[in-house]
Amino acid sequence: MGLSLGLPGRVSPRLSLGSTASRGPSHTGACGGQGAPPRPPAEGARAFETLDGPRGGALGSREILERPAPAASMADSLLLLKRVPSRHTWLRARKARPQLILSRRPRRRLRNLRWRSRRRLRRRLLQAQAAGGDWLQGGCLVSGAAALQRLKTSSRRRASSPEPAEDPIPSGPTILPIPPVRPAGSGRAVLLLPLGQGFTFSGICRVTCLYGQVQVFGFTISQGQPAQNVFSTYTHSRLTINAVHYSVHDKSKKEMKREARVLLRPYLNQDDRYCLMSSFSPLCSIVLLERLKTSTVNFIISHPGLSYIFVQEVRTFQINSEYFALRSVGIRREKKKTGLRLTESAFAAMEELVSISSEEADSCPVILVCGCQDIGKSTFNRYLINQLLNSISCVDYLECDLGQTEFTPPGCISLLNITEPVLGPPFTHQRTPQKMVYYGKTSCKNNFENYIEVIKYVFSSYKREAPLIINTMGWVADQGLLLLIDLIRLLSPSHIVQFNSDRSKYMPDLTPDFVDDMDGLYTRRKSRVRNRGFHLPEFAENLEFADEEKESPVMSTGYKLMFVKSEFVTGKTPRNRESHNRVLRELAVLGYLSQLQPPVPKPLCALHGLTPYQVPFNAVALRIIHADVAPTHILYAVNASWVGLCKILDDVRGYASGPILLAQSPICDCVGFGICRGIDMEKRLYHILTPVPPEELRHVNCLLVGAVSIPQCVLKSQRGLEGTIPYVTTDYNFKLPGASEKIGARESGATHKEKGHPKAKFYRKTYQCS
Repeated sequence: MGLSLGLPGRVSPRLSLGSTASRGPSHTGACGGQGAPPRPPAEGARAFETLDGPRGGALGSREILERPAPAASMADSLLLLKRVPSRHTWLRARKARPQLILSRRPRRRLRNLRWRSRRRLRRRLLQAQAAGGDWLQGGCLVSGAAALQRLKTSSRRRASSPEPAEDPIPSGPTILPIPPVRPAGSGRAVLLLPLGQGFTFSGICRVTCLYGQVQVFGFTISQGQPAQNVFSTYTHSRLTINAVHYSVHDKSKKEMKREARVLLRPYLNQDDRYCLMSSFSPLCSIVLLERLKTSTVNFIISHPGLSYIFVQEVRTFQINSEYFALRSVGIRREKKKTGLRLTESAFAAMEELVSISSEEADSCPVILVCGCQDIGKSTFNRYLINQLLNSISCVDYLECDLGQTEFTPPGCISLLNITEPVLGPPFTHQRTPQKMVYYGKTSCKNNFENYIEVIKYVFSSYKREAPLIINTMGWVADQGLLLLIDLIRLLSPSHIVQFNSDRSKYMPDLTPDFVDDMDGLYTRRKSRVRNRGFHLPEFAENLEFADEEKESPVMSTGYKLMFVKSEFVTGKTPRNRESHNRVLRELAVLGYLSQLQPPVPKPLCALHGLTPYQVPFNAVALRIIHADVAPTHILYAVNASWVGLCKILDDVRGYASGPILLAQSPICDCVGFGICRGIDMEKRLYHILTPVPPEELRHVNCLLVGAVSIPQCVLKSQRGLEGTIPYVTTDYNFKLPGASEKIGARESGATHKEKGHPKAKFYRKTYQCS
């Protein structure tokens, strides 16, 4: 009688997101407004423009310049009073606080005034500001009465002396106008951005540039281009939509305003158009924000505790039209300080790399990015990819970081061709690589030789038809530094971008002379090289890792070293770094499993309700690549595990019975991943659930099991689960070969029984292979 280990439609995870994800409660999206739209500049007022630095439109440091604004009539000052006639007078007075800063005494006096007196006082303050009243005197805030007195003095001075051509830069804090947002129907909003202004937000949305040109995460979206899906999550820095300079072909302000008004007619009514266009200035950009629904997002937020990644509910005290407009889209405005900020050195390095890649059509630089952990390498890579895609059609990407992969589940070394912008964290853009090898672990410690061999195998597929970005690990101390030197000699980059930070551990400057004078783990310094005429193919054939006396014939070629001073601030500490990285890895696995879901607007399907593939025992070979497992328990380890679907050169068909076991871990192509949902011992079948298309599955003849596990939320938090959860029980047999108390709970079972709530542990039945 056969034994089936897989219950119908059930899967088994190992890791849990509950310890970290449960910190943030599940909420619905909301966004707080930040006051009314800024009023147009009045006569004599100072209009502050935010001009881009050397990298136009980038998220770096900017200069604040002051220029004279066009004259405006008194009606412009009174227009702000009529926008929201239903609000309380005190709230209307508070709307002017960003422009009109009152001391405590005038505020107390303002509370005692009647509503008509308040309106009259506010009107006079607006007139004072429009006439050029200075609200700062020696760094202290002055009252409204003193401002009116200054108004009279400044008016007499203007009558006697002409106005200077340009006012000096103010010494006090500069308050930039808030970009106005108007609702455009259910799930849509229109945003107007003056040149140099940015809109920092959290949440997900679809961004379309209706007029002008904006930049998101380094990628430029122009008028008429397709909309882009933008993911500004709470696991990473918030993204910002920045208005950048564009060509106007000698158009006047009136012509530009007429064009913008025509483009807004399908989206806004007459009142909203008038309100939005009152803030229009030359070189403004208008953006349409739409609610975004994808199967990836819907699948991730369907698990309890994970909805906080995209939207968090916060208490707001300003309920206005902007609040409801952004909430309808599913985003909320954030403070500028929470947005992504890159240093000038990072922009300088990207500007040089982009110019090298775009000026020469045949130039394909190989860019290696290195640095310690949590210093901003991945953020730099995404920004650089988007910058390159503004001028070229595609970018190649070599992933050498096993723990925090960008486009694949963790534990992979892959080569990809990127043709679309990267506007979100890794779990929102899982893609199919050109070539991928499943290494099976999130660290290469204690197995450097296999790590080098896998990188050589994947790098051999690089065609040198597009610029290549190489992402490396954050382990740059001791043996990690020596391994990085081996990679530099192996991959021969043309440019190396090295990240440094004041808070990071010391890392020597990887100059060509330093690399040539250092021994790596498997390569020798330049002075000890005997045969200098070998190239990369000879390196792959002649390098023997076991022979310490043999001198490697490989030597580093010349490259340009570029330094980036990082000011990246992370909330990770050495204590919680591992748990935080584990959550990101599990989110990447969930992002990959979301490919099993039907496209929107179809409803989600529970994984335990999907039909798996049936794979005979004698059709595929098995290998556990992260640990030594007894052959009698190999199926025990494969069942309910995350498996890599691979292709090996050997023909495994023709065996009468199985399972077929491999003696060593192969270096072979991996076409994708799946879940071994169950094993039918009677029919001798594996039940595999995977999003890989059937035409690719025909070439799969090997299943590799590594240390990457299925997130526990997939098992415990799926919708529709009732009764006993398969593969999870409070009983665990520690007498099984390979079992120990370190597997499962961190505390012993007796301790949990004393507390009255047994700790859930994984359990799979044992059997003998026949």
